[in-house]
Amino acid sequence: MAIQRETIPKAATSDLVIERELDAPVKKVWEAWTNPRKMKRWWGPKIFTAPVVKIDLRVGGKYLACMRDPQGKDYWSTGVYKEIVPMKRIVATDSFADEKGNVVPGSHYGMSDDFPLEMLLTVDFEGEGNRTKLVLRHDGMPNGEQAQMARQGWNESLDKLAELLRG
Repeated sequence: MAIQRETIPKAATSDLVIERELDAPVKKVWEAWTNPRKMKRWWGPKIFTAPVVKIDLRVGGKYLACMRDPQGKDYWSTGVYKEIVPMKRIVATDSFADEKGNVVPGSHYGMSDDFPLEMLLTVDFEGEGNRTKLVLRHDGMPNGEQAQMARQGWNESLDKLAELLRG
C-alpha cells in the first residue's frame, strides 16, 4: 500500500530570494557559512542567539542549528546538503527539527499546519576582490505572514553576518 504525501500547491508557496552585497572577500563569507563557531555568531534574527550549530559539510552531510529567543525558547532546524561547490554554492534541504535533529512539523513551533516539512535553501556566493554578492533562495515558503516573518528573520540574520564580517 503506497503512502501519499500531500504537497502544497505552488500557488500557496513562494520562493524567498534575498540578495546582499557584503564588504568581505568570498573566502571570509564562505567561512562564516561553513564554520559552526562563526555561524553561531550571526545565525538567527537580531534578538536571537545560536547556542548550537553543527555542520557536516559534505554532500549527504547534515546540519543542525538552534536559535534561542530572549525568553529562552529554542527553535531547531536541520537539513541535508545536496550540493556544495566551495566558495560558490551551498544547496541544502531545510526543516524544523527537535534537538536531536529529527524533522518535526512547523506546528511544533506554533507555525500553521500548511508549513511544509521540507524546503530547499540555496546560497550562491560571487566574489570580486573584497566584496561578495550573496544570493539566498529559500524555496517552498508558505505565502502570507509566515513568508514575511521568514524574510524579516533572514534579513536580520544577514545584517548580523554583515556586522560580523566588518568586525
